[in-house]
Amino acid sequence: MPFASVTKLLDGFSRQGRDLMRRYAAFAMPDRSAKAVESPFEQLRQLAGALLSGRGEASGVALATDLLALFESAPAVDRLAFYDMLARDFGPDRAALQLAWTRYQADGDSALPGLVSAVEAPRQELFRRINLAPGGTAALVRMRADLLGRMKSAAGALAAVDADLVHLLQSWFNRGFLTMAQIDWSSPASLLERVIRYEAVHDIRDWADLRGRLAPADRRCFAFFHPAMPGEPLIFVEVALTRDVADSIQAILRADRPVLDAEAAETAIFYSISNCQPGLRGISFGHFLIKQVATDLKRALPNLKRFATLSPIPGFRAWLRRLAAETDARLDAGDWWTGEGEAALRTALMAQAADYS
Repeated sequence: MPFASVTKLLDGFSRQGRDLMRRYAAFAMPDRSAKAVESPFEQLRQLAGALLSGRGEASGVALATDLLALFESAPAVDRLAFYDMLARDFGPDRAALQLAWTRYQADGDSALPGLVSAVEAPRQELFRRINLAPGGTAALVRMRADLLGRMKSAAGALAAVDADLVHLLQSWFNRGFLTMAQIDWSSPASLLERVIRYEAVHDIRDWADLRGRLAPADRRCFAFFHPAMPGEPLIFVEVALTRDVADSIQAILRADRPVLDAEAAETAIFYSISNCQPGLRGISFGHFLIKQVATDLKRALPNLKRFATLSPIPGFRAWLRRLAAETDARLDAGDWWTGEGEAALRTALMAQAADYS
């Protein structure tokens, strides 16, 4: 039998198996009625219970796929109810946790595995099984982004759900799983579009503006990627290769600036770094990325002597205004930072910025 026919036959068996498992799971779920029209939350509740009950990997893939599809199409009120359920019904068993703690106090390290097992909330295992679905990792990242938005107005109990999800994401997105790649003007259009969309420091106005940041010989852009999310950058940094340290972002982004040959550059300025996935907030990649980029650039361009950053200082202006109000200084008299005394004022502002940071 030709290989293509064998592959088609196996795919057919796989689809039929998943369909059978879905029908079995639906039959086995409690409180099902052919006549009842269940809310999305009720369906999510039953799918979560069935997925966590453990009916084998094949059924787990089918159930996780159905749960994610339903979750992402569910109204906001049902998604919030799902999070509340995870906080309320999928936490650690308090009695088992107390017993494990008592045994640990009595027996010491020999009882530690039991304590660790009791501390882990069942929702962590639910998240692991949801990750069985195709695209499950990316879906869980989107789920956490949605959860963070709900936590602003919901009860504090959701913080425990977030902590468990972060615990898993930190394991799945540790540095060992990440790959670094350069993004340039020849990269796929879908990736370039994401760079425009995710740029968080200095907006990219259009494709011409993007070309000015990626195509010239004295510009570089590097990103971290995860194998479970191909083509989707987690974080990227933009680098300007210059002779000296620039004193303003305008000098870096000028469209009519002279392009420097990369081999003549002595300074690499990291002028923009953007986290691309809100669902990975709090999971640090930036320092790893900058260190690896600096190492690779130094290896490729031995003439580089300096590495610097050129970034905004969030909140500095508001802080400076409060300081000015307390000292009766005038910051509202037009272009107060130019003209006579500019050098002295620049020195003073640099000192204040250092104090603020």
